[in-house]
Amino acid sequence: MQVDANAMEGWWYEGAGMYRHTWLVKRNPLHIATDGVFANPVKNADGSWSIPVETTLYGMEQKPSTVQVESTLIDPEGKPVVSGHIEATIQPLGESVAKFTLPVSSPRLWSVDQPTLYTVRTVVKRDGVVLDELTIHNGFRTIRFDPDKGFFLNDKPVKLLGTANHQDHAGVGVAVPDSLWEFRVRRLKEMGSNAYRCAHNAPAAEFLDATDRLGLMEIDENRNFGSSPEHLRQLDWMIRRDRNHPSVIMWSVFNEEPSQGSEMGYQLVRRMSASVKELDTTRPVTAAQSNSDLNPVNASQAADVAGFNYVYRDFDEYRRVNPSKPMFSSEDTSSVMTRDQYTTDRKAMLLDSYDDQVLPWGLSHRDAWKQVDERPFIFGTMVWTGFDYRGEPQPLSWPAAGSSFGIMDLCGFPKAAYWIHQAQWITDRPILHVIPHWNWAGSEGKPIKIMVATNAESVALFLNGNHIAEKPVDRYEMVTFDVPYTTGTLEARALNGGKEVARFDVETTGVPSAIRLTPDRKSMAGDGNDAQPFTVEVVDARGRVVPTADVPVTFSLSGPGAIIGLNNGDPTNHEPEKGTQHSTYHGSAQVIVQSELAGQGKLTLHATSPRLSAGDVSVDVIATAAPPAVTEITNPPLTLTDWRRSPISMDRPDLKVQEAHHAWTLTRTPAVLPSRCTRRRTRRHSRTDRLRVNRLLCQRCPNFAAWKGIPL
Repeated sequence: MQVDANAMEGWWYEGAGMYRHTWLVKRNPLHIATDGVFANPVKNADGSWSIPVETTLYGMEQKPSTVQVESTLIDPEGKPVVSGHIEATIQPLGESVAKFTLPVSSPRLWSVDQPTLYTVRTVVKRDGVVLDELTIHNGFRTIRFDPDKGFFLNDKPVKLLGTANHQDHAGVGVAVPDSLWEFRVRRLKEMGSNAYRCAHNAPAAEFLDATDRLGLMEIDENRNFGSSPEHLRQLDWMIRRDRNHPSVIMWSVFNEEPSQGSEMGYQLVRRMSASVKELDTTRPVTAAQSNSDLNPVNASQAADVAGFNYVYRDFDEYRRVNPSKPMFSSEDTSSVMTRDQYTTDRKAMLLDSYDDQVLPWGLSHRDAWKQVDERPFIFGTMVWTGFDYRGEPQPLSWPAAGSSFGIMDLCGFPKAAYWIHQAQWITDRPILHVIPHWNWAGSEGKPIKIMVATNAESVALFLNGNHIAEKPVDRYEMVTFDVPYTTGTLEARALNGGKEVARFDVETTGVPSAIRLTPDRKSMAGDGNDAQPFTVEVVDARGRVVPTADVPVTFSLSGPGAIIGLNNGDPTNHEPEKGTQHSTYHGSAQVIVQSELAGQGKLTLHATSPRLSAGDVSVDVIATAAPPAVTEITNPPLTLTDWRRSPISMDRPDLKVQEAHHAWTLTRTPAVLPSRCTRRRTRRHSRTDRLRVNRLLCQRCPNFAAWKGIPL
């Protein structure tokens, strides 16, 4: 199977083709429809819990049939909790929805900190014979959006600490392995984030499995804005597929549409919202609106929750005009920085990481959070973006081919913004980080700007043991110092009430000495699907990362796996992301390794670089059952005979005159292109030619101009 993605459909470089799992499903003629079980728990007015189970059945049999539908709730330990059943009759070529309710006593709740998941197993039987079954995961939790006090999860106020993100990752583009979704969710959680907005399309199902499992609230976003049958069908598909996930808390129906400030935008959201409510009434509908929110008629008025993209100036006035409408910052910030770069040089495509490079419509990471945090009625933020992504290199230009908006780079390596947000968002433990590194050869005696990201009350700074200064910390702006450079150790001490609560230092490193490799995990599943990133670092003789080291590295792999991606987070880097060679950027790079199908044993990654000691690391590949798969089918010959086309003409054809047609035969076999063609234009080609006729036709043919470029 293949997809022709030559025609542009995507935004920026979000990818095209078949980049997610594709399943061939074999079913009984009478079966559960795709995504046909809806079992989202609800808390009743009296405080009790229940699960309204809806099972959509479809029948292709010749006559009506009656079946028994049974659903069982299973707890996290695999023990049955409660079951229910009902009979349903399905008409030929028709659908039927079987409904009943499962009462549940004292369930464990799903939350960001304790993401407890349950399972609902639904079985369809006829005369005791199982026809179909489906297992879904769900979670018990309540969500509430208050126009004055913000968002509540399980009746507790929670500020959404979120990021908006495209769907690509270093080395693999948008064909992201399932385990990399988990890696990205973990990186965000470690930063203190609790929410995620998918920008601007329905996420991979495996991503939502990870947000459910790890505890990250999520906003599903619709791809195409419209109320045509096809657009509503796409919206309905997303709702049906994702409505059992406890991590999903809102449905977003558009992002920054031109009609958002008009009657048209209002009516479109009104219709799309009604379509959502037919499938799910437990979550509100929102939209990411970037202007015109104060117009007399605008799209936000038809949404349950108003989302604001960069219109901070309207927060207070919108609340005054719409006092009953919950509000959040659906997209903000747009501060750009290059990882571990601390001077700006636009010609060299370099942006400093002090959070000072802000695009005209945005704010810094510090100020954008302040606008949200100081307003209780703005229940959360979605920073643009959590990770860098391909495309949109503004304010830079070629050779920059990737964005610099990310809190992390394309690999998931932290930028300064990561430590700023960690200090802003984490409150249960001391956070302290010094920006930048302390390798400034040639700048001896010159002042270096120091930013300390911390959630402490004050910071004391020391250079080589000598006290430099102590300053109070602004919880939004953090704290900065100017320190004349000299080699050694720069140390920060975080203080609360004058008492030290944390220390952090940066040291001047030695020269590059070796390559160090660190896997994200110590083991992998040998299913041919599991993948993980390995961090590549250039270190000195004492094992400290050299933050100025850009060196070429060659990789080799032994054992049951393969290298599937390479990158270093530099948006101007154009080295191949496939292969065995890549350079580090500011001392770091990333290699993504995938296990081999039916793999087992040690997998060892080896890295070498001129004049540096080689690096080696091994992980265990554990024998794992192979995922379901269809046996590969080789392409049979394809023959098209007597394909006709009239000659190109600027004149309108005469319907009474029989046109002379050009006809030829196209035969596909695993052969090679002939060096010359025949007048019948018989073609033989390999599979790699992708069946494009314009790549097969011989320009020596006298009729070439009449039929070149015709797609097959």
